[in-house]
Amino acid sequence: MTSPTPWPPFSAWLSVAIAGIIGSELRYSLGLIFPESATSFPFTTLLINVVGSLSLGALTGYWARRTVRWWIRAAFGPGLLGSFTTFSAVVYAIDHFAATGQTTLWVLYLGLTLLAGLFAAWLGLRLGERWPRSEGSRA
Repeated sequence: MTSPTPWPPFSAWLSVAIAGIIGSELRYSLGLIFPESATSFPFTTLLINVVGSLSLGALTGYWARRTVRWWIRAAFGPGLLGSFTTFSAVVYAIDHFAATGQTTLWVLYLGLTLLAGLFAAWLGLRLGERWPRSEGSRA
């Protein structure tokens, strides 16, 4: 029997918490700047999730070939981008479309969210892997 994975240090929790506050505030601010009405297609949420998927893909590709401190990965991955992207907002929009009988819209929105998000993550991963190293970076 293997021993369970140890809990991360407090600094990991702190980095995720601080970055999570920033990510959620960025997401909230974009929602205020580009508001969505209850009767419109949720383009703001879709764009936020696609940009977040692209960003996380790019960072993951970049980090895969470089040495990056663990707290930076934790802060930017689950912290900043985890709170910036919002699957709960997708589910909320789908629930609204379903409750109002707009089956075509919720199927379209869910499909578009999944396909665009996956494509953006894949594209970001490829871009991040090709990101040039700076002269002074560690390998």
